[in-house]
Amino acid sequence: MNYMRESMKRIAVCSVVACAFLVTADPAIGQAPGREGKAISQIRVSGNRAISAETIISKVKTKVGDSFNQEVLNDDLKRLYATEYFTDIQIDVEDGSGGGVIITFVVEEKTVVGDVVFQGNKVFSAQKLKSIMKLKINDMLNHSLLAQDIAEIRDFYVKKGYPDIDVTYAIDVDKGLNKSTIVVTIVEKARVKVSKVTITGNMAIKTRDITKILGTRPAWFFNAGAFKEEVFQEDIEKIKALYEDKGYLDAEVTPKLDYSADRAKLYITLAVTEGKLYKVGVVEVKGALTLPEKDVIGTITLKTGRAFSDRGLRLDAMAVKQLYSHHGYMNAVVDIDRKLNPSTGDIDVAFTIDAKNVVYVGKVDVRGNTKTRDVVVRRELRLYPGNKFDGDKLRRSKERLYNLGLFEDISFDTEPTENPDKQNLIVDVKESKTGEFSFGGGYSSIDQLLGFVEVTQRNFDILNFPTFCGAGQNLSVKAELGMVRNNYFVSWTEPWILGYPYSFGFDLYRTSHRKKADIGWPYDERRTGGDLRLGKELTEYLRADLIYKIEEVKIASVVDNASADMRAEEGSNIISSGTAGVTYDTRDNIYSPTRGFIAGASIEDAGGVFGGDKDFVKFTSNAGIYQSFFSIFVLELRGRAGLANAYANTDEVPIYERFFAGGEETIRGYLERHVGPRDPGSNEPIGGEAILLGNAEITFPIYEKVIKGAVFYDIGNVWRRAEDFIGGGNYKYGAGFGVRVKTPVGPFKLDYGYPLVGNYEDKKDGQFYFSISRGF
Repeated sequence: MNYMRESMKRIAVCSVVACAFLVTADPAIGQAPGREGKAISQIRVSGNRAISAETIISKVKTKVGDSFNQEVLNDDLKRLYATEYFTDIQIDVEDGSGGGVIITFVVEEKTVVGDVVFQGNKVFSAQKLKSIMKLKINDMLNHSLLAQDIAEIRDFYVKKGYPDIDVTYAIDVDKGLNKSTIVVTIVEKARVKVSKVTITGNMAIKTRDITKILGTRPAWFFNAGAFKEEVFQEDIEKIKALYEDKGYLDAEVTPKLDYSADRAKLYITLAVTEGKLYKVGVVEVKGALTLPEKDVIGTITLKTGRAFSDRGLRLDAMAVKQLYSHHGYMNAVVDIDRKLNPSTGDIDVAFTIDAKNVVYVGKVDVRGNTKTRDVVVRRELRLYPGNKFDGDKLRRSKERLYNLGLFEDISFDTEPTENPDKQNLIVDVKESKTGEFSFGGGYSSIDQLLGFVEVTQRNFDILNFPTFCGAGQNLSVKAELGMVRNNYFVSWTEPWILGYPYSFGFDLYRTSHRKKADIGWPYDERRTGGDLRLGKELTEYLRADLIYKIEEVKIASVVDNASADMRAEEGSNIISSGTAGVTYDTRDNIYSPTRGFIAGASIEDAGGVFGGDKDFVKFTSNAGIYQSFFSIFVLELRGRAGLANAYANTDEVPIYERFFAGGEETIRGYLERHVGPRDPGSNEPIGGEAILLGNAEITFPIYEKVIKGAVFYDIGNVWRRAEDFIGGGNYKYGAGFGVRVKTPVGPFKLDYGYPLVGNYEDKKDGQFYFSISRGF
């Protein structure tokens, strides 16, 4: 420490001497009669050890061959001190042979940091503390930077809950090596833990509503309880903001900190002075409104008599601005004025609006798409150059882009043009990973152990060699191998044919399901076939699809006590069918909907004009409603119905084309495929020609975006004959709860359903349904 004080004293003296030199100049320079204008024949450096002479000379403007100039030399002295390499600099000037001038820079270098040694530190390692410092080993010793590093170390300890930390340092200089060892001494003392936080004086806001916004919390099992000053100050501002949002604009928070005798525990008291409750007085809108006044007032949440909120006022101003932007007034100006009415004590609010002119779309600029073609984005937009800006069309454009599954983030912005009534539309996208090669396995209560390998590209381009990416086509090649089923699929879809809004695709597949009587499969089934698909969007939300499918169905290994219906289908049959369907879909996101409606209906005709071995017709319909409420809950209501009937040369709808219910995907609480008609002799499910199902499910987050909870209620039944669909009755009901967990290997789903009514002679027990799959 004594050496450090001597060093600081020496630096101060040298600084004074240097300043004096800059004002009066060295006598060797200032009193150099006859040298001014003489040529400089040599420049030398002495006293340097760590810094080369070439480096020092490169920092000055004085060069060999220049004429001697005192002002330039004075400036060179400033430059060398500015490098912060030296504690002292002197300049010697002497006459050289041949009438020239020799200049020598005599320097005293700062020492080099040889090592940094920590002592007394127990909580944090020396390596961790060194990483905080900006001054590193082999740097020139900079006292100012060292002082900053010591302050940073102290702040680090305080943030970690050691407010009484004491950090000092000393410098040990080896003059022979011109290296310094910095010794940092740390006295950590006890770590302070917050033991209790008490709120007093609060009447308008409950204590639990205040404490849940605080970052400073008492220590417990999952919280170390470290006291951090900056977090504590933020907490005080949070409480004040909370009160201001409730109309208490004068609220104050006075903190009091009490420590235990050993200073290891901290007891915090936050005394709240609520002050006056300010309410909203008169609310008016004025100016060049353009839009109906009632529509503008309808967007404002601040109402006369309610608690006034500055935050609410700002949000209302933004809402009014968005309302005008929604109708094309992108340049609308909304000014807000608030003033205290002395007669009522309330705060009157005025919104002054200047709608300006309607703004039209100039150019549309797509950004951020490094792989995806511009046209893939543009064809989903519902705003085009020359259109008036429209909020509904922008919202729908974003929904359509998200539904492509190609982008993880989409934002819209505007860019001004030379014409104030025209702005360019900027579509900024962030591409997601659309190509995947995945393999793995899973287990479900239906399919048991299952392995898979899959190659998928949702942004495929069959003509873009060699990357084959960018056109928004969907290609999938998949194989699934398991204990119960083996499946192989190849699927390709082009959403726009030659630039027209028609989709075209095909599927090739081979699926097989082995005999597993306890889950309603008392036979082996194999299907081999393919289909061609053609679709068209009829309106913004309505689309139509046509499908032609041909497949071979082979039934084998039928159990000995199988029903007559099952035995009748043993062998191979060709099914050739055409399907026409329509779908109406207003969901905000097809992958994870939170609002919207979907309804669809299709009719499939097998046999008849399409040929094949079986003649039957199947009608299916479905509907779903999605609605979020209280910000975190999502309600899903689904209904499904189906009718099938044989005709021509087929007496019965094949058992493998009938409807089955019960289990994870239909009515939870009942055994898989066991709801509906049974064979009188074997009691095995034989399916039916009519089905009606209803499902209600509410999902909600349990832990961030990783764990979701669910509660559900299912209802439905299957009837033997299509004519029993109306008035068939005998519905089965199931209810239960579940959990969905997003894991690194894929989503885990677990449901427990309980049957609310009996089903034949089956045991009335609850059923667990679980699966691990890929996709969330």
